[in-house]
Amino acid sequence: MRPPRARVRPGRRTAAGAGALLAAVLLALVPLPSGADQARAAQAATTEQTAQTAQTARTASTASTASTARAASAGRAADAGSAVTRSGTKGPYDDFSGLRVTVHQTEHLRAQGVKVTWTGGRPTPLGGKFVNYLQIMQCWGDSSGGPDRESCDFGAVRAGGSYNGSRVLPEGWDPQESEYTQGEGNFSPFVPFRPVTGKPTEDAYDFTYFGPNDSNAEPLRKTQPDGTGEAIFEVQTALQAPHLGCGEVNGSGGKPRSCWLVVVPRGEHETEAPANGNLDTSPLSRSNWDRRMVFPLRFDPVGATCDPDRPERRIIGSELLTDAVSSWQTVLCDGLDARFTFSQSGEDHARSLIRNPSATSPGMAVTVDPVETAEGAPPVVHAPLAVSGLSVGFLWEHAGAPNEWVRDLRLSPRLLAKMLTQSYVAGVSLWSVDSPKPPHLAGNPEALVSDPEFVELNPAMAGRAARSGPLGMVAPSENSDTSRLLWRYLQSDRDAREFLSGKPDPWGMKLNPFYRDMALDKEAPDYFPKADPTETRASAGPTEWAVYTGAEIVPYAENLHDGALRVRRGYSGQTTNFEVCAECATGGKLTGERSPQGMRQVAGLVDAPSADRYQLDIAALPNADGEFVVPTEKSLLAAVAQMKDSAVAGVKAPDPARARNGAYPLTAVAYAAATTDQPAAARRDYARMIRYAAGPGQTAGLTPGQLPHGYAPLPAAMRAQARDAAGLLERGAGTPPGAGTPGGGRSAGPGGDGTAGGPASGADSGGTGGGTAAGGGSAGGPGPDGSPGTAAGADDTSKVAATASGAPTPSQVLGLIRWVLLGVLIAGGAAALAGPVMMRLSARRAAAGSG
Repeated sequence: MRPPRARVRPGRRTAAGAGALLAAVLLALVPLPSGADQARAAQAATTEQTAQTAQTARTASTASTASTARAASAGRAADAGSAVTRSGTKGPYDDFSGLRVTVHQTEHLRAQGVKVTWTGGRPTPLGGKFVNYLQIMQCWGDSSGGPDRESCDFGAVRAGGSYNGSRVLPEGWDPQESEYTQGEGNFSPFVPFRPVTGKPTEDAYDFTYFGPNDSNAEPLRKTQPDGTGEAIFEVQTALQAPHLGCGEVNGSGGKPRSCWLVVVPRGEHETEAPANGNLDTSPLSRSNWDRRMVFPLRFDPVGATCDPDRPERRIIGSELLTDAVSSWQTVLCDGLDARFTFSQSGEDHARSLIRNPSATSPGMAVTVDPVETAEGAPPVVHAPLAVSGLSVGFLWEHAGAPNEWVRDLRLSPRLLAKMLTQSYVAGVSLWSVDSPKPPHLAGNPEALVSDPEFVELNPAMAGRAARSGPLGMVAPSENSDTSRLLWRYLQSDRDAREFLSGKPDPWGMKLNPFYRDMALDKEAPDYFPKADPTETRASAGPTEWAVYTGAEIVPYAENLHDGALRVRRGYSGQTTNFEVCAECATGGKLTGERSPQGMRQVAGLVDAPSADRYQLDIAALPNADGEFVVPTEKSLLAAVAQMKDSAVAGVKAPDPARARNGAYPLTAVAYAAATTDQPAAARRDYARMIRYAAGPGQTAGLTPGQLPHGYAPLPAAMRAQARDAAGLLERGAGTPPGAGTPGGGRSAGPGGDGTAGGPASGADSGGTGGGTAAGGGSAGGPGPDGSPGTAAGADDTSKVAATASGAPTPSQVLGLIRWVLLGVLIAGGAAALAGPVMMRLSARRAAAGSG
């Protein structure tokens, strides 16, 4: 027999319902764990930070010009802290006693541009008279007092006089010359070049070691009317100039070889009065050489810096990271039983090696666009490593001006589109009487300088001859994400997009018809096509001829770095000069040689670090606001702050259409990508590399291990994201089931759009203060290798994995449970209250009915 059920009085039921409602309200007021509060606070801070970044960019907008880029270069020189100044000597004619020459960087050198400036010189006269100028050369030499004449790279570059750019010393021209006084046969005496290793040259025109297109000599740098002057000198290491051997390390523990920069000032006097008013003697002639000014050049070591017996950790991918990895490699080698090697490659190839690896594939790729993995494939961890971008570098010497340089240029997206589609006549054919203009380009300007759109943007260029500027844009042959970025930039601009679709510009210029069916107004290829096959005939007669196309007028560069070097040297690689060739089937061949100083004009697509490395002038480009900007730390970071996630959460997608408020439109972020199914030792080493890159590797500077100039340091939240990724990679944690994107993988690090897994948009891209990953604690202590610890504790794999994959973090799950429970309690409480109330209403109705 069951015991009788206890009766619950209606008053108690009411009290229970009220209690349940009160408990629900109290639960709603209980604060979430600190991680959720941090995420909410980070979101609010991000919103304020983004607004401040935008305001800062607007305030600094007037500084975003080519002159700003030169100011950054000045900061680079100051950072070097190794400027050396020398004073000129009086000499027999007192031409140089007031001259002061400064070489702005003499230490921690690599293959790069170095600024040389001077004051107190006598002005170089306008016109064709070659007096009062400086001659600059690089020399090797083991003597502490400087090099001798035979060790200098000089004599291959054309200058203004007969022998002032040569190694020839005509007999009797210099009474002070006592060493090289007699030539052999019918040849004049000359100063042979003696390399570090090998035989000396056999005549003055022996270009065994260096020639007209790769010598770095500057035989004719002019002085302005105020007595000042400037040159950017290309210093070369043993990799570019083995005959000089600069930076070479001999033996274990040896120091890299030092070299010399030599400046020979030239005045208004020769040893004997010049017949034509020019200085015709070589700077290597004794009287001139005795006036030399010598500067030491100390190089960082070149070549392999790690023990080759150590296990190799291979990295492949984007050229945007080349300079940074080159700097980090030496430091990463210390204290580690592995060495890192980086192979520059197109990003699509790098992604394919991560998605479909073989036994010999690199373990890490560097890309701009993410690696999207297939269903069931190993999870891919992404970590931001560097902020950089694409730029347009140029060297534009203008004959007739004292300094001979054009320094400031503006280029619109439509002008870039015209150059990249061979829509100028000179980009296809250097027409002449024998070779008329191509009919399909009839009505188009001959070259950039004769385009009314260009003159409208650059009024100072009005009236110049059509071929007094670049004939086209030197573009890389390598397929790359940055190429896609540039096409997206052109498509984001209405004028450029319409031109690419076939609509003429307001002055009637039209798209080269060979590009009409390529849909470049919609499609963004990862390369720059040269689609016009037009052949131009060059000849010396009816039986001696050769043909060239636009690919010989403006050849491809191998990559962005090679493009920067071509711009620095003022030689695109053009091969349109005809030479008679008896053994050639057509009786002729095509060659090329760079123009003399004062007549060089080259423009090319380069990465921002290479532009800074070679001290190139940079064209200003309009962003989405129409503001002309150049890549600087501020403009690069302003662009990153406005980027949204790509198809993989946490990997920012470059978007020129969003670049506003001082942002540079061709900004990109280089990401490391690696799978978590690699051996533990490899994952540990790659994680260490990521931690270093996101930590000490973000300190800008010139010494090995620092971030080279031309990059912008990663914002604090991106550094935290990289540390989280390193922790996930090292532990080999897999992506939680269902966390990946449809048909693709997820990246490590917080999201960037305010969704679960990361802070609100911009939190990983604008700040400079300390920060933590959303849902994670503060950065941990140093790791076993001395690098910063991961953002989450080493034993908190689930939290890191959830944040990295884009899945909800524990605090977010708790928050969701809290609100579900609140709803259940409210419903239960309401039901508890409703029961007694309904019973009382029924009792009242029953009493009323009986009455």
